[in-house]
Amino acid sequence: MLQLLLFGCIVFPLIAAVAVALDKEGTLRRRIVYAGTGITALSALGLALYGSFVLPISPDSSLQPLMTVLDLALLVFILYVAVNIRHRLSMGLALGQLAGMIYLDFFMLEGHQATAFLADPLALVMVLVISLVGGIVCIFGLGYMQEHEDHLRLAKSKQSRFFFFLLLFLGAMNGLVLCDSLTWVFFFWEITTLCSFFLISHDGTREAKRNATRALWMNMVGGIGFLAAMLFMQKAIGTLSIQAMLAQSVVMHSTAAMLPIAFLCFAAFTKSAQLPFQSWLCGAMVAPTPVSALLHSSTMVKAGVYLVLRLSPAFAGTMLAGIVSLTGAFTFVAASALACGQSNGKKILAYSTIANLGLIIACAGMATPAAITAAILLIIFHAVSKGLLFLCVGTIEQHIGSRDIESMRGLYKIMPRVAVITLFGIVTMMLPPFGALLAKWIAIEASASAPAFMPVLVVLIAFGSALTVLFWARWAGLLLGSDPLSDKRPVPEHLDGTMSFALRTLLYGAIALSLFVPWIFSGIEQSIASLFGVEGMFASDWGILTNGRGLFAVYPMFFLLALGMWYALRQSKKAERGPCALPYLSGIQYVQDGKVGFNGPLNTFVEPKSSNYYMEAWFGEQTLTGRINTIAIVLMVVMLGGLL
Repeated sequence: MLQLLLFGCIVFPLIAAVAVALDKEGTLRRRIVYAGTGITALSALGLALYGSFVLPISPDSSLQPLMTVLDLALLVFILYVAVNIRHRLSMGLALGQLAGMIYLDFFMLEGHQATAFLADPLALVMVLVISLVGGIVCIFGLGYMQEHEDHLRLAKSKQSRFFFFLLLFLGAMNGLVLCDSLTWVFFFWEITTLCSFFLISHDGTREAKRNATRALWMNMVGGIGFLAAMLFMQKAIGTLSIQAMLAQSVVMHSTAAMLPIAFLCFAAFTKSAQLPFQSWLCGAMVAPTPVSALLHSSTMVKAGVYLVLRLSPAFAGTMLAGIVSLTGAFTFVAASALACGQSNGKKILAYSTIANLGLIIACAGMATPAAITAAILLIIFHAVSKGLLFLCVGTIEQHIGSRDIESMRGLYKIMPRVAVITLFGIVTMMLPPFGALLAKWIAIEASASAPAFMPVLVVLIAFGSALTVLFWARWAGLLLGSDPLSDKRPVPEHLDGTMSFALRTLLYGAIALSLFVPWIFSGIEQSIASLFGVEGMFASDWGILTNGRGLFAVYPMFFLLALGMWYALRQSKKAERGPCALPYLSGIQYVQDGKVGFNGPLNTFVEPKSSNYYMEAWFGEQTLTGRINTIAIVLMVVMLGGLL
């Protein structure tokens, strides 16, 4: 049964990917995607019910030689891609990876290395996120890509190629989190890099190709770090098994063992777009919306934070742990500040994604039961809510022709259903009693007792959390606001059934997860606390109560929220509708062509425009990027250079 479930999670998505690629005419595309995502999701649920497991692979099994061949073939193909796009840096990195892997496989590993599939609560949570959220995004893509290609006016559809990489990616991500051997993890790690390159460049524009190339070489830099870690680890402790490595806690705290861990953390930083590698994720926003929602919000970028969380027991309490937590907390603050200076909806989501990933890495560096629990909760709630918001922005863009949040002013009057779904997605990210805020609250409490950089961590995480409220609240206000000067009219909200299904499912999922968060919290914290051999936090009848006696009263807050919404709706129905009073424009006003304006310089008509203040002098990309990248590079040098 276990082997069958693993087949459904890892191999079956690949079979579905090949099938959808062969279906050039698209006659069976929907059925194949439904079957592929459905069986993957059911297999993930089966693994979750099965629970934690270790599945050894016999040393004389043919799987290890097969993986070696596939690994080398994949690296050769990546080299071919680099040569094809004529990017010298990518070619050099691909050659370096290929040479390093050949040396590792044929000169350092004797015979066939025994490995295993491994699952614990962290891996099972990741599999559920990948398979359920990822599957929903793939289904959304069925309706979205049809309309996307209609806008592009393509002579020939490229959807077969698009869904091939989406389904391939699902299987690769499941393989990445379920494998115990780092050589196997590396194979799936590089597949995600390759899928990201092809999906970002999907539309074929010059900007798409340029940003895809940047994503390729930046992730390949992380691949070089990953490969260096495997070489050092095999030399230092004689194993590439994650389970065996974590079992050697005394050996792992030696300098020789900390060096490969640091290289793995470096690889994770590139994959999760941590500073100074954030530009590849921001550039990836040119890809179609399902790509942003799947690869760059809910799954691929989570591979990096998953790896750091997986390794956190090995470096807990060391200097490396302090640097990792400090780097993550700094990224959280810096990316949140950058998001405050943006009006592009996708860029806000990109920077807030980078920020949340930084907070998860900060929690991994703390390596306490409270911090690890907060990190896992953040993975769950961020994946659902942020995936929903990416899909909402893509839907809005197709209907109003813009992804700028200023263009979404008064969206409730134009697209009420989608506006409400977007609003709830934002609320689940920033307000109590929803799970994302709970996870941040636990992270702040965990940082107060962190052994390293305690005062700095508390300040950075608290300040970063405050900044997130700023850009989320501004966006929510625009959705519900009104613009009496606008001549926009309601647009038809006729969504493809797959798009409507995905939006509603993720919305209901985000709310339901928050309703059940005390049980989710209790289950995770008990598992994590038992691994650390300590007593953890515990759930009270009303919500979450920690050992610090901090109370997050989930159900009373939900009751008050429902009561407030009921009262607001009741009062709004009593309000009398009357003529709208136009704002005074502080000048001589007159009407031209039915538009209200005022007399400007040289007696010209000036049409008024309303906009938020984005504080670009403080939070603009040009103001912050160079400075924060410099600080991040210094932290990277300290992390690696200190150990060297």
